[in-house]
Formats: sequence, structure tokens, C-alpha cells
Amino acid sequence: MVTVGSDSHKQSHTLVAVDGNGRQLACRTVAATSLGHLEAMQWAQGWPQRRWALEDCRHLSRRLEADLLRAGEVVVRVAPRLMAGARAQARERGKSDPIDAMAVARVALREPHLPQAQLEGREREVKLLLDHREDLVGERTRMQNRLRWHLHELEPGLRVAAGALDRKRVLARLAEQLAKHESLVAELATELVARIGELTIRIQQLERRIAELMAELSPRLLELAGCAALTAAKIVGETADVRRFRSRAAFAMNNGTAPIPVWSGNHQRFRLNRGGNRQLNAAMHRIAITQLRLNGAGRIYLDAKVAAGATKKEALRALRRRVSDEVYRRLREDRLERSVGTPRLAA
Repeated sequence: MVTVGSDSHKQSHTLVAVDGNGRQLACRTVAATSLGHLEAMQWAQGWPQRRWALEDCRHLSRRLEADLLRAGEVVVRVAPRLMAGARAQARERGKSDPIDAMAVARVALREPHLPQAQLEGREREVKLLLDHREDLVGERTRMQNRLRWHLHELEPGLRVAAGALDRKRVLARLAEQLAKHESLVAELATELVARIGELTIRIQQLERRIAELMAELSPRLLELAGCAALTAAKIVGETADVRRFRSRAAFAMNNGTAPIPVWSGNHQRFRLNRGGNRQLNAAMHRIAITQLRLNGAGRIYLDAKVAAGATKKEALRALRRRVSDEVYRRLREDRLERSVGTPRLAA
């Protein structure tokens, strides 16, 4: 089996083929275009048994990965954090595209359970919509902060409640007040008010579209207590395809809710996992905190852990892991239902 590692850039892909022992067989650089990808596949046909290892920098490797998968090639994804150790252990010093491509291939040889790439589905639509909404929310927040400074300069005594600058009534009232002033500051503030109103309308449209898409893609996840449409969209978008995780433990390690064991002689302890996908980790935390506020199963579980001798922090970490397991189960059920087209039974 030959492994072809790739170091991807905007303009080119550098490919290095290695055998089962990690010995370099050949090296090739192709353009990061469809013709370049075809050239790479023709070059690799010299090894009938082969697989491709791509560094998981999706904005650079997405087109190459998709073309390889459409051609029936086997592709695995290598996390960038695994690359440092491979470079440090290499006999050749320095950093170049061939060295990086060889490191990718050798990591694929060393790690037996790397996620296998699949063609992107509607999960990417969820992520694109959610990322766009978050960009617009960030832009609106910056404009709201500038507007507050302009309002303070024009009318120091004017008070606008926190979080009120995205409400139509508040924005309309501010526009009326600003119309009484004749200055450049008032002109800029009026423009900000109008732009904030436009952004708010677009953000609400995106939220409704995301909610409709999530109701179609992951209805079971939406039924989980504490998981609303935006949180569910974050989970689905960041997970991509739950089938790439072989178990709930692998999913928990990916989202950072799996504790890290620490051994000292015959004593075993666990410490907080600060790795993993922090966006997914934050989503699990939001669900856990919301369940505590609802005083439902989450509150019962946490109280039972505390009564058994765990600290509140330890109990909350255990609850996050429990939420992760439940999210994994629901994601798999929703994915299976979409794959086989089985109608869902009414509750």
C-alpha cells in the first residue's frame, strides 16, 4: 500500500508518495486546479494500491479532496496538530513543501484511525449559513459600539438599554432624535442606525432559514432539552458527518468533553481536556447549563453526582460528557434516517 501525502496551498499541491515503511518513492507538484488534480491522479496510477492523506486545512484542500473522492480514491484527513511531531522526528531538517507532504504521509502510516473523507453534504450548507450569520452579528456589534459613542457625544444623558440596539422601535426612536441634530456626527450615527436595522433583518432571515434546515436535517437533536436551532446548527456544522467518528468516545474526544487520564503509580485521576473542537465544546456547555436551568434530567444527574462526593465542577464536566453521548446518539439516528429514507414514527 502506497500513501500519497499532500501539502496544499492556494496555487499548488505538493505530493509525496511513500511505501509502508515511510520511505519516499516519488515527489510531484501540480497546480491547484481541476487539470492539476487530474494530473495528480494520473501520476498516482503507477501504484494500484494507494490512498491519499490530506492535511485537514479544508479551505486549501477542499477542491482536491472532492475531485479525488469523485474519482473513487480513498482519502484520509490528517489533523494539523499531528504534523509537528512528524517533522521533529524526520531525519531531514528544515521546512519545505516536500518535507511537509512527507510528514502528512508518515502521520497517516502512524495513525490507524484517521477520519476518512467523504463528499460534503448538506451539513456544509448549515455551516456556511451559520458562519455568515455570525459574521453579520459581529459586524452589527461593532456598529452598535460605534453608535453608542456617537450618541454619547451628541447627547451625554441619553441611555439605551444593553441589547436594545437591534430592536426596531428603539432604532426608529433614535432616528427621530438624530434628525434634530445638524452635524457630521449625527449624519454618521443616522447611517449606522439604518445599517444596523438592515443587518438585523438579514440576521433574522438567516435564523429562520437555519431553523427550517435543522428541522429537516436533525429533528431528534432539536428535541434534546437545551438544544435550540442555532446550537443544533453549530453541532451539525462542526461535526460535518457523524459517521466519521467510530464511537461516542471518539466524538467526545473530538469535542473536548472526554477527560484526560493522569496516572501516578496505582492511583488514577482525570484532568480537564482543553483540546478538541472548542466550538463543539461550547455547544455542549450551553446545552448542559440550559438543562440545569430547566431543572430537568440534567439537574437530577448533577445533584446525584454531587451527593456521591463529586465537586460541582466535576459534576458539570460529567454532565457535559453525558450530553455529548446523547448528542452523538441523536446525530447517528438522524443520519441513518436520512440515509435509508425510513419514515420517522410519531412520538
